[in-house]
Amino acid sequence: MWNDTQVRESTARLVPAATTPVTPQQKEPAMSGYLKIERLSKAYNPAKPVFADVSFEIGKGEFVCIIGHSGCGKTTILNVLAGLDTATSGNVFMDGREVVGPSLERGVVFQSHALMPWLTVRQNIAFAVKSRWPDWNKAQVTAHVEKSVALVGLSHAIDKKPSQLSGGMKQRVGIARAFAIEPKMLLLDEPFGALDALTRGTIQDELMAIVRDTQQTVFMITHDVDEAILLSDRILLMTNGQDTDAGYKPGGMAEVVVNPLPRSRTRADLHHLPGYYDLRNHIVDFLVSRAKAH
Repeated sequence: MWNDTQVRESTARLVPAATTPVTPQQKEPAMSGYLKIERLSKAYNPAKPVFADVSFEIGKGEFVCIIGHSGCGKTTILNVLAGLDTATSGNVFMDGREVVGPSLERGVVFQSHALMPWLTVRQNIAFAVKSRWPDWNKAQVTAHVEKSVALVGLSHAIDKKPSQLSGGMKQRVGIARAFAIEPKMLLLDEPFGALDALTRGTIQDELMAIVRDTQQTVFMITHDVDEAILLSDRILLMTNGQDTDAGYKPGGMAEVVVNPLPRSRTRADLHHLPGYYDLRNHIVDFLVSRAKAH
């Protein structure tokens, strides 16, 4: 098991200290990193914020997973990063610019594939490609679409409609569509949560291969501890808001855990790697004993 000193040292290295909130006149982020989240808070009820003072950063080419119980605000954070929601306070910066709305620089894949059912695989992805590069001619669009579909092993189904595809194939199309626009960052909201274990494992392997090949920066929500250990370079652990004797305590970022396992890891060898069980037990202990699900 990781002892308290190791956890504090890891967290001190990777979670920046509290900083002065950025004002509208001060648009330069205070932290270093490709994606920077500074003192983010979200409150539907002002007296009981869902989470508060969340700060972390993600380096370019890094794969970061966030874990916490339902209701802690994981999806809200992802939606803020995507520009689909706004925080009550705090700031988000990517590549030196503040995130203030949706952008093709950030590709999003949700648990629901969100494909247009009246379009084929080719047409679904071409729609995104044309949005990204409106001046491309038909040949350029076709070549790029076919390349993106091949990445996820669906060339044989490129002219099928979503109703003709399995759940796993639909998620592959969603991933292909996200990669097709060549986003600076990929945001994944439990994209494999509804899949069976075998299909889930296959797509995890495909995602790992694509991310390593493209050096894509990824932020992913998952409830699966092993999935986080397999895919991520770091794992963010979030607590839920809770009532205490001293009053209400908002949810927030409890720890940032560095994944010490070699990046070349695979699903087959994961549980044989030294340090795997210590890492897994540490995360499970957090979820069971300290995350305060309710």
